[in-house]
Amino acid sequence: MFEQSRRKFMGNSLLGAGALLSGCGLKIAGSRTTQKGHLLLDQIPNIPQGLIEAVNFPLIEAIHGRRSRRFARGASIPDGPLAYTSKHAPEPLTELEQLLLLTTVSGNTGWSNLIPYNRFYAPKIPNYAGAAGGRPFPSAAGFHTSEVFFTDDKGSYFFPTRDMPATEAKSDPNETDLNAYLNEHKSRIVKLSNGRLKTPASPQHMEMHNEWCANLPGSTLIIPVADLAQHHILALSYLVQNGACIFDDINNQPIPGIERFKGIVDIDNPYPLSYIEQFSLTEVTVETSTACYAGALMLQAMGLGGWMYDGFNPFSILGASGDPSVPGLGFSFDTNERWPLPNVTGLENVFEGHCPPHFSNMRAAVEAVVTRKFGEGGPYNSNTAGPYKDNAGVRGSSTVHSEFFIDCVATMAQYIYDKFGKFPATVPSIFTLMYLQAHQLDTDFYDKHLKAGAYLRTHANHDRDWKMQ
Repeated sequence: MFEQSRRKFMGNSLLGAGALLSGCGLKIAGSRTTQKGHLLLDQIPNIPQGLIEAVNFPLIEAIHGRRSRRFARGASIPDGPLAYTSKHAPEPLTELEQLLLLTTVSGNTGWSNLIPYNRFYAPKIPNYAGAAGGRPFPSAAGFHTSEVFFTDDKGSYFFPTRDMPATEAKSDPNETDLNAYLNEHKSRIVKLSNGRLKTPASPQHMEMHNEWCANLPGSTLIIPVADLAQHHILALSYLVQNGACIFDDINNQPIPGIERFKGIVDIDNPYPLSYIEQFSLTEVTVETSTACYAGALMLQAMGLGGWMYDGFNPFSILGASGDPSVPGLGFSFDTNERWPLPNVTGLENVFEGHCPPHFSNMRAAVEAVVTRKFGEGGPYNSNTAGPYKDNAGVRGSSTVHSEFFIDCVATMAQYIYDKFGKFPATVPSIFTLMYLQAHQLDTDFYDKHLKAGAYLRTHANHDRDWKMQ
């Protein structure tokens, strides 16, 4: 079902592969490129000095120089000790800046190495992961259940990379053609709507300390969203893979029918349902937050302003705030008198949660996860390319989940859905919390109100270094 949805939304893509930048190529050679992992800047004409600086920017300087720099061009603080109104008009990121940032947050980084060993699985390899490709951020056991959305002055977009195979932009294991890499990712972007995502500056939709600076004209707002329902299916699978199961600690009862599986799980020592769901929520929070942190470090290297924050109502972002004038990204959601909040379930044909109504029942959702893992392009399909010398042998050594295994996971998942009316029971099916904003920094504000060192040399030199010659 996931692949069917991908075909639908890719067919609606308004952005083509095209050349990111046209004209004759310029290859940056010498020790600077060699020292930075053979990142080739071929086919980028009149390359901005800022890109060369970003390629060579020291990681330790990015870490120690990371700050939340909220004052963008076009911004205004109307009163108080830091009052200031920008003398500059809002200025959007260039296409090159935006793509470099997006791929830093959620680009494909090659093949995942998977978890190589567990003595209880030997001589086979553990079969936990959900994706064959790697991205800049870690994901629990390689589940990878999040994707990125973003918005700018022109519209809102979807940037799908979680099941992307390894990039073809590597001319050999040690060289990556940056222009080809960015274009490969650009071709995956799907435009969802015109105009900037609406985030009203009111307490219902936004933390009020952000009303003057959040999602401003000119900015790019990056929004990682997790399919927590799928992540939790993978978490339940992980339990069964390691001989464990759950019980309903909220209603103080075992999962009906779990005794049938006592040959593969320890039914006498189950984990509390609520604990495992909090565990899943924490794991996707780490995944999406780390993605934003990678982008925050790139802001320093590129000389852009911005910061990572959670100052929006996530229901307003997704489209479940209850305010019809704030459609958000347009996700579907359900309500129930038993729940204190709406439950967002997915964006049809784009990013559908692994739960009803996007699946007929929880067994169908579990089967879709199994297909993702072992089907075409999956991490445990012997035909999927990869990093190993005996790639087919390594991938094919994993154990395919049996019908009995699927029954066990589906029994727990369906019980949760039937008992609580949603899956998971106590946390959202679709989850977003952390965002990354990037904008052109107004250094005049910092010069007026802060001491020297409030921004980096990359910020000071941004206009000069990123201007195309």
